[in-house]
Amino acid sequence: MRLLATWLINALALLALPYLLSSITIDSFTTALLVAVVLGFVNTVIRPILLILTLPVTVLSLGLFILVINGLMFWAVASMFDGFHVAGFWSAVFGALLYSVISWTLSTLLLQKNEST
Repeated sequence: MRLLATWLINALALLALPYLLSSITIDSFTTALLVAVVLGFVNTVIRPILLILTLPVTVLSLGLFILVINGLMFWAVASMFDGFHVAGFWSAVFGALLYSVISWTLSTLLLQKNEST
């Protein structure tokens, strides 16, 4: 049940992005659900591999290169779907950052509240 709730929260976070950044568009809730699944898969499987491969650059940049990796993954997932558009690299970096903040905030508010009751 928690996995389904997290999936829906991530889809809602994706739907909020076009209201905050005009350079990101998403066509429908169905597209948001599909993008949330693929983005979750990419973050689970590909991100750790990229983090290990780019560890020297990440250390030299004091961890800021992780923002670049997140933006590139966000941009790559956007290129897989017709209904999800990101205008450019910097839009992808800011979109990934906002997406993580929104999804973390929603999951903290909604899932922690349900665990305490």
